[in-house]
Amino acid sequence: MKSLNNNNIKVLFISQELIAGDLAYRLKQENCDVKLFIGDKNEQDCFNGMVEKTKNWKKELEWVGKKGLIIFDDVGYGDIQDKLRKEGYLVVGGSGDGDRLELDRVYAQKILKEQNIIDHDFETKSFKIKSAIAFVKKNKGKWVIKQNDHNTELNYIGKIEDGSDVIDILENYKRKFGDDYFISLQKKVEGVEIAVGRFFNGKDWFGPSVVNFEHKHLYNYELGPLGGETGTVMWYDENSNLFNKTLSKLKLHLQKSNYRGYVDINFIINKNKAYPLEVTSRFGSSTIETQDEIQISPWKDFLMALAKGENYNLKYKKDYAINVALTIPPFPYKTIDKNIINNGMSIYFNKNLSKKDFSHIHYEGVLMNENNQKYYTAGNSGYVIYITETGKTVEEARKKAYRIIDKIMIPKMFYKTDIGLKFIEKNQKLLKKWGWI
Repeated sequence: MKSLNNNNIKVLFISQELIAGDLAYRLKQENCDVKLFIGDKNEQDCFNGMVEKTKNWKKELEWVGKKGLIIFDDVGYGDIQDKLRKEGYLVVGGSGDGDRLELDRVYAQKILKEQNIIDHDFETKSFKIKSAIAFVKKNKGKWVIKQNDHNTELNYIGKIEDGSDVIDILENYKRKFGDDYFISLQKKVEGVEIAVGRFFNGKDWFGPSVVNFEHKHLYNYELGPLGGETGTVMWYDENSNLFNKTLSKLKLHLQKSNYRGYVDINFIINKNKAYPLEVTSRFGSSTIETQDEIQISPWKDFLMALAKGENYNLKYKKDYAINVALTIPPFPYKTIDKNIINNGMSIYFNKNLSKKDFSHIHYEGVLMNENNQKYYTAGNSGYVIYITETGKTVEEARKKAYRIIDKIMIPKMFYKTDIGLKFIEKNQKLLKKWGWI
């Protein structure tokens, strides 16, 4: 689909740790004039040679002006976004209240109850470490430990009935961080983990709902520590039963803060109930890369209409999409240990990779040497690239994605080979039987 606007759009892209960095690169490919700011010093070499960079985004406000587009891809900038919108800038990302929905889990649960998204007793409790240990000792059971932000390094899902493993983890964190460190606890519930998201334009929902399954464990079949996002299964749904029963009810609350961006709720679902685990009020990784695989309309038109609070007829594929993250050490952790960081290594693309194959490759921890036009690993998160594909079935999308992966080599690269399998073997049947999809 051709762009509705042939004029080059100026885009000021403000990122903390490259949650949606590939989107900046995609916008450049759509002939936008892009300047990228990266807040995390350890990631600031990413996209060198690929996108124009700026070290001070505030100085670029005059450049982007009030006809250009400003994009924030992370929480922590919400109040700034509210201020910029009031000053007349076109901003996509979130809002001050959106930040609070993600970073304050107790507040988010309160709002979800008020909007009747939680219609049963399922609470998130926040504690200082010492109090959390005492709570689990008194309230034995399987508990889930979460941080009050979007980092997952310290998250843990309890497995022992009396909670002794959770207490061990909390005691370990107490030794590391002291008594005053805050964490959140949720009672573990059994079911299928699934998320539903959608863009919001300040007044109403924007585009179709997005149904997605995150893969967070480091190893296949949910083994190992939680490792951020290792892969995704996704599709777009114009009339999602899950959306209608849950996320849609957040509309009035989002209107109050003039929220303009993507919002997502992650659930554990069983036959009768949906238990909200958390609200994500920003672009998601690897959600955004998977959305790029599905969307046909140009991002610049879609995001400009979103920032203006206008309607937009999004064109997209009516298929399943899959995303596989290709990573290197130190993933899933961050470190400054030079023995573990593996930046500056060549990325080897097989000569048989076609131009179409490259359209399914999304970049994060990557830079380009403009002299030899070669790609190298960058940053220290360990995320390098994401491979996406679509198919009429998840099986078809899987085969196509892993076929591309077979043509890529990065020294010390690793990735999961089970993305989508649990959905195929179990979750799809359960969710259809229960009437959620």
